Amino acid sequence: MNDDASWKMIYLARRNPRLAAEEFPQAWREHSALGRNCRNVQQRVQGVTQCVRLLTGLPPDASTAYDGVNLLRLRDRESADAIWSDPETLATMRPDEPRVFDRYVRECALVAREQVLQQGPTGDAVLLACLKRRAAVAPADFERALALPGRPWDGVQKTVLNLVQPERPAGYDWDAIVECWFPDAARMSRSIAGRRLTDALPVLYRTVCDFSASVFLPTRVSHRRP
Repeated sequence: MNDDASWKMIYLARRNPRLAAEEFPQAWREHSALGRNCRNVQQRVQGVTQCVRLLTGLPPDASTAYDGVNLLRLRDRESADAIWSDPETLATMRPDEPRVFDRYVRECALVAREQVLQQGPTGDAVLLACLKRRAAVAPADFERALALPGRPWDGVQKTVLNLVQPERPAGYDWDAIVECWFPDAARMSRSIAGRRLTDALPVLYRTVCDFSASVFLPTRVSHRRP
């Protein structure tokens, strides 16, 4: 394993059905604040970016099955496992999870190795592409295809490829998650309007990805720290 690799925990969240979509961002921020009381979380999670799904103006192939995504920047690969067994975290954050989400976070969390494809600022909106590799495509060919330079939409100012590790919860079986960062939600909405998201992707994506098992989620940042 490359000790210099950058690691993330990523989870696609569904809100507790008792919460209205408009109430979810605040409830999520309140949940995140509990992490400040957990020493292990403070030491191992170096950055939090909570993003909520846009509610209007979505392209026809944008998913509405999830309410948001959390991008957690980890100190190292070991941290992804250590958090789940930390007594403080289990006592403080886990009991609050059913209030905010439809399931426990561990049941929808993925661990991924990050590769920045296009350097630039992380703005206030990000389009997530959770991609499933075609069964006939070798993992190495899949990774090479996704790592090729390209910018499917005007306004993208940073692109990140996250290669998902094999241990995945049921129902979250994606092989890669691509982040396309925009300055803000208005700019992203203009850029992706008028056609299917998959129509804008490079031809190689269509060759190596199973779009029927992939998810595309336009989001805006609702909470970020530090």
